[in-house]
Amino acid sequence: MDAYIEHAGPDPHAIESGFFASADASVEDVQTRLADLEARYRGLIDHLPAVIYIDGAADDDPMVDVSPGITDLLGVTREDYLREGSDWSDYVHPEDRPRVVAESEAAVANEEAFHSEFRALHADGRVVWVREDAVLIRDADGKPRYWLGIMLDVTTFVEARRDLNHLQNTYGALVEQIPAIVYQDATDDSWTTVYVSPQITTLLGVLPEEWTGDSKLWSQMLHPDDRDRAIEEVDRGIESGEPYTVEYRMVARDGRVKWFQDTAVMLADAEGKPAFTHGVMLDITERREAEERLTYLAYHDNLTGMPNRAMFDELLELSLARARRADRGVAVLALDIDNFKLVNDSLGHEAGDRLILQVALRLQDATRDTDLVARSGGDEFLMLLADLDQASPVNDENGGAITAQAVANRVLQSFEAPFEVDGTELYVTASIGISVFPLDAADAVSLMRNADSAIYLAKAAGPGGYVLNHLENEGALSKLSLSTRLRKAVEQEDWKLHYQPLIDLFSGDMFGVEALIRWPDPAGGLVPPGDFIPLAEEMGLIEAIGAWVVEEICRQDEIWRAEGLELEIGFNLSPRQLWQPDPVGRIADQIENAGIDPQRITVEITESTAMHDPDRTLGVLHGFKDHGLKLAIDDFGTGYSSLSRLRYMPVDVLKIDRTFVRDVNSDVQSASMVSAIIALASNLKMDPLAEGIETEEEWRFLAARGCALGQGFLFSRPVPPEEILAMHRRSGLTVVDGGLAV
Repeated sequence: MDAYIEHAGPDPHAIESGFFASADASVEDVQTRLADLEARYRGLIDHLPAVIYIDGAADDDPMVDVSPGITDLLGVTREDYLREGSDWSDYVHPEDRPRVVAESEAAVANEEAFHSEFRALHADGRVVWVREDAVLIRDADGKPRYWLGIMLDVTTFVEARRDLNHLQNTYGALVEQIPAIVYQDATDDSWTTVYVSPQITTLLGVLPEEWTGDSKLWSQMLHPDDRDRAIEEVDRGIESGEPYTVEYRMVARDGRVKWFQDTAVMLADAEGKPAFTHGVMLDITERREAEERLTYLAYHDNLTGMPNRAMFDELLELSLARARRADRGVAVLALDIDNFKLVNDSLGHEAGDRLILQVALRLQDATRDTDLVARSGGDEFLMLLADLDQASPVNDENGGAITAQAVANRVLQSFEAPFEVDGTELYVTASIGISVFPLDAADAVSLMRNADSAIYLAKAAGPGGYVLNHLENEGALSKLSLSTRLRKAVEQEDWKLHYQPLIDLFSGDMFGVEALIRWPDPAGGLVPPGDFIPLAEEMGLIEAIGAWVVEEICRQDEIWRAEGLELEIGFNLSPRQLWQPDPVGRIADQIENAGIDPQRITVEITESTAMHDPDRTLGVLHGFKDHGLKLAIDDFGTGYSSLSRLRYMPVDVLKIDRTFVRDVNSDVQSASMVSAIIALASNLKMDPLAEGIETEEEWRFLAARGCALGQGFLFSRPVPPEEILAMHRRSGLTVVDGGLAV
């Protein structure tokens, strides 16, 4: 060390209690004590894992001693370090030297302790981090005599500290820039927030210090409709000690409502006890709004805002359930605008849309407040009359039929006044078909089919009229005959499977087929599945039919594989099959015993079936996935799907119902729905598959929006298995030469 103090030679009595003996002892005692102390001194400094030195206090005082550890620290010998002319600052890294020398000079000038951390240069070229501390030792008169110092190699510590700082900076940058609120709560009785990221201000308008200072602020800012549920779910998650996720709304300081997905884990202390809750509040407002929009589109007509076919079908089922319990009636009125195509062709589609809007208003005015009016697409409307009294003042008439006819008459009368579109008066008529439960139909499918049939009869009779489909006696006899034949067909397994190709919409290649059951009619032709499948469900025969379908698929697949043809094969699982005991084991065992790769088999269930009992459905679906089978949701868009549940279902394929596909080029709502479903499937890591493709325009629309899979009459109707094999032999699975350029 440099010094400006008066020079004085070394005094053996300067450090009386440390290394040297007292002056009051005899010469012999002093020498003995000196030898003993010197041995202790050398043992101390020679073996400490540090460098100890004693330096003279004055400028020209030589360094008195340095421990051998200097060799390990700097790679120089003790003798070289103590050599006259050697300067300790030469070993300091050039970039740190000016600072360290200045700190040393300041300590000397102020006679204060010296503390510094710096880089030193080892003789082998390495950089060593050194921590040096020195104190000034004074004699009995208080005059400075020596600097007693220690140098430690802190390289490992400095590097660890640097790595820790890097990790902290990286974590901090990540935490404070992601679009989410990161927080940490103490698990003591206070449940105070010990940290919250700055995003709390952007998302909720609250300063971090406000949030950490008020443990009740979270519950106070919860949306009133979500508060009790969110607190209960969070408390339950904390008590379990397991990771948990809760979704809820919060009201920001400026009144905005934000949706959050709060995911948290428990952090334990060294003893394994819960110490902190570490969580992330992800802003999912855009996702929830998109889900709500999609749900709205799924249930409402985009043009008129009226209920659509999906909502109509659901409410029809509910109305029929009530009617069966209370012995009431239900009527369905299907309406088509006569010659609507002429309006579009002459005035344009925009004028046609404006006419549709006016028709919707008149239908709502002409029907009762309790009636449901829906637009099913194009120029087609549906009316649902529920909870009808079947009694009638006219003995031979049904009360429900009388009410339905009265509503039909009011609707037709409302069309008598002209419509005005873009300054043009239009006289418009409509045809109405009526079907009544339980007069001429026992279920929703039959009601809709009969109402559609009645429309054609009404149009055939002339525009502007209605027809009541009345099949009371004939329908009962027909059902009795069909039941007898159906039971016999189950006993004799009198079925056939036809297969409709599944197409890669980009290449035109057939990659798989959907198996569809057919029942040959002894009188010729085929009995439509819509006629016998509901009856088989009702009679409890569907399980036997379903087992036959899987068995036949396995048999046919073996034949195809022998011919070098391996296809994905999908088949429909009825609701009753889904609820039978162990549906997974029954089906998976059949497929496994047949030696089929389960990845080539797709089990299809309808959207309404999947959501009937979603918790049980989820367990069954996971069972199928555990056995390697693929899963598809059929007729998506026609039923009610809880999107929050759908995203947790292990579904591979989302099949877009043909009622939307057929109108994509003429109906804005259908096009919007199809695009939304394709995007939804992609976001949920599912493959969208469009059903009912019948025109090249529909094909191009779907492919352009990223729907890679499809099926429909454009490519092939359901055909016997021999024709599938013929397609393979003829074109190597390419159904449409050249595919589609998109």
